[in-house]
Amino acid sequence: MRKSIFNFLLLVPLFMLNACGQNNKQETTIKPIAMENVISKPGNPYYSNTDTTKLTISDAEWKKVLSADLYAVAREANTERAYTGTMWNSETKGTYYCAACGYKLFQSEQKFVSSCGWPSFFEQENKNSVIFKPDNSYGMRRTEALCGRCNSHLGHLFDDGPAPTGKRYCMNAISLDFVPLGMASTKNGATETLVLGGGCYWCVEAVYEQLEGVEKVVSGFSGGSVENPSYEEVCTGTTGAAEVVQITYDTTKTNLDEILKVFFTVHDPTTLNRQGADAGTQYRSVIFYKNEEQKKAAETVITELTKANVYNSKIVTTLEPFKAFYKAKEYHQNYYENNKSQPYCQLVIQPKLEKFEKVFKDRLKKR
Repeated sequence: MRKSIFNFLLLVPLFMLNACGQNNKQETTIKPIAMENVISKPGNPYYSNTDTTKLTISDAEWKKVLSADLYAVAREANTERAYTGTMWNSETKGTYYCAACGYKLFQSEQKFVSSCGWPSFFEQENKNSVIFKPDNSYGMRRTEALCGRCNSHLGHLFDDGPAPTGKRYCMNAISLDFVPLGMASTKNGATETLVLGGGCYWCVEAVYEQLEGVEKVVSGFSGGSVENPSYEEVCTGTTGAAEVVQITYDTTKTNLDEILKVFFTVHDPTTLNRQGADAGTQYRSVIFYKNEEQKKAAETVITELTKANVYNSKIVTTLEPFKAFYKAKEYHQNYYENNKSQPYCQLVIQPKLEKFEKVFKDRLKKR
C-alpha cells in the first residue's frame, strides 16, 4: 500500500485541473519516500506496539503484509538511498518502532544527526530491542542490526558514534516507524492532526472524510490577526484568516505523506489566493505546520512536485506556523453530506470527490 512519491507525481497530472549504504544481497535502489510511517499496518496481523512475543514468520507471509519497499529492506537486507525522507536529520522528540512488527527500538534521546544520511542512534531502547549478527558480505566485516522481535533487517552497527557508547546504529528510515512525543493514543496506535487550507473548506472537508484512516475533519479558520473570527468576517478578506480543515488521522492507517498527497491532488496549488471562482486570501493554499516534521514533509512534497514539473505554473502554497484553530459554526460542518442537492455541492464539490476517488480508489473508507 505504501507508494513512492515518484508514482504519485505520475498520477497527479492525469487527474489535476557510508558502508551502511551497501546491500547484503543484490544492489537495489530504494526510491526516496517522504512518509515515515507504514500505512499497511491494518492488514499486518503481526504489528503491535505492546506485544513482545518473538515472531517466526516465513518470508512468503511477510511478503503478503509488507509493502514492496519495506520488504526489500526488512526481509532481503537491501538498503535505501541515503538522505531519504526527513527522518535522518529530524530532532523531533518521540519513539521509534520497527516498521514491520511495531516493536519499540529507540527513543529520540538516543538519536543523533550524523553525516551518513541515515537515521543514527548511539544506544538502543533495551538489550532485547535490537539484536546482531556478523555480516561478511562484500569482503567487509560488519555487524548487522535486526529487530529483536521479528528479525527484520534494520541496518548496521558501527564503532564511530558519540559518547557515552561510542556506537552508531545506522538504520534505514523505511525500517522505522516514528511516533512523536505526546501524541494521543488510540486502540491500535496514535493520532495526529494537520491543518490545511485549499479553498472553500466544504470541498476539502468532503474529500478527507472519505480517506481511510481519517477519524475526524472539522471546518474552521486559522491564521490572521483576529481571534475567533466569524464566517462573515473571514469572507471580507481583511482578517488574514484562511478557511481550513483540521484533520485528525490514525497513524496506523494513514500518515502525513498521504494526507499531503491528497491535498495536492484535489486543489490547485498554483493559483494565488484563489480556487476557481472563490477569490481572496481566505481561500489561499496553505499548510499550517505544528512541528518541524510537518514542515519538512510539506517542503519535500513541494520540492518533488516542482522538480517533476507537475504543474504548468509555480506552486504558491504557503507554509505557516500553526497558532490557533477556530471551529466554524455547526451548519458549516459536514456540509456536503447535508446539502448534496445544492448546486455548489453538485458543480464544485462533486467533481473534486470524483477526482479523489479515482486517484485514491484503494484508500477509500469501507462503507
